[in-house]
Amino acid sequence: MNWIPLTTETQLSEIKAASAEKSVVIFKHSTRCSISAVAKSRLERGSKPENISFYYLDLIRFRDLSNKVAADFAIGHESPQVLLIRNGECVYDESHGGIRMEELEAHAN
Repeated sequence: MNWIPLTTETQLSEIKAASAEKSVVIFKHSTRCSISAVAKSRLERGSKPENISFYYLDLIRFRDLSNKVAADFAIGHESPQVLLIRNGECVYDESHGGIRMEELEAHAN
C-alpha cells in the first residue's frame, strides 16, 4: 500500500477535485490505538483497487486537520475511520472493525 500522507488543509481541496475523476479514501489513524493498527493492517493486506487513491491521516500529529476533515465532509469524528470521497462528497464512512477493503471497493463505483 502506497499511502499518500495527508498533512495540510490544501490537500483537502485537491482531494475534492481529484475525486471527480477517481474515488479517494481518507484513513484517519491513531498511532496510539491498537484497534486503529489492526484496521490499518487489514487495509494493507487487502488488494488495493486501481480506481481508488488512499490518503493516510495521523490524527495524533494533525488533530486540527482531522477536525477539518470531519467538518468539511459533515461526518462525526471516529478513530480509526475511513471516508470514501467521490465528486467532492463523503459517500461512505466506516470505523473500527467495519473498515474493510471490500466495502470501500463496493462503494467506490
